[in-house]
Amino acid sequence: MTKFTPAAIEKHIRRNHPGCPDFAVEFFVAKIAKKDWNGATIGAAVGITMQSVLRHTMTDYDQLLLCGVDREEARRRVQRKVNAMIAAWKKRQT
Repeated sequence: MTKFTPAAIEKHIRRNHPGCPDFAVEFFVAKIAKKDWNGATIGAAVGITMQSVLRHTMTDYDQLLLCGVDREEARRRVQRKVNAMIAAWKKRQT
């Protein structure tokens, strides 16, 4: 059973994603801390969570699925946008 402390998760996000907004950091910390990551690294846990949340909340991924697009194709269509959001968070905001 692998669980991460909220402090460790927050430290990881702030170090690796300094542009991530505070409200999003808090959201990700809570979501990651409550889950058993079964041997995953903290980096994998953060990456998986960010990818999933952004895919479902910031793209039309779910609408594509509802229109009959298969999961792999829907992910392919939205991945560039998800990657761009995560890349922006990797940069310190001025």
